[in-house]
Amino acid sequence: RLFGGLSPAEVERRARGDDKAALFDAWEDYLTALGLPEHGLDLPRGTQTNALMMAAFERLGIALCDRALEHDLKASAPVPIERRLIFAFDLPAEDLDAAAFAPRFDVLHRTFLSYPARLAPPDREAKFFALYQGTVARHRAEGAPKSRFSPGEAGWAAVCYGLVRHPEFHLY
Repeated sequence: RLFGGLSPAEVERRARGDDKAALFDAWEDYLTALGLPEHGLDLPRGTQTNALMMAAFERLGIALCDRALEHDLKASAPVPIERRLIFAFDLPAEDLDAAAFAPRFDVLHRTFLSYPARLAPPDREAKFFALYQGTVARHRAEGAPKSRFSPGEAGWAAVCYGLVRHPEFHLY
């Protein structure tokens, strides 16, 4: 488990990690920005999600994807697929084509959106495959900034980021 069943302080510690990657700030940063309630005013609720809440989900989602990738795919001792938290598939040594991408994407799609990718709008898989390919290409490009992830790992991290930002994930 990465964040499940933990206290907020422990989630913050794990999300921040020991690598100083600044994937997540601190709960206090978000709470102080919300301010104190004014019970004397009865304001109607907004019809849109609070932007600060979205920012907290964004940062926590990125931390979840990166920490899960580190746990599942970069552990010093290989983690068996059945014990992986998010990335319950192997990365092939060669480049992925659309056919090899599809079952791996389905694993993440089911994890975050809770239904098979084949039931999603028809262009979703192609759009995420393009995201994956673009990320891999940028990480392989000459002069690309150094990353702690290989190009393939960075591609899957980007797909994960896309799914934790997906509107269906926030509605779920």
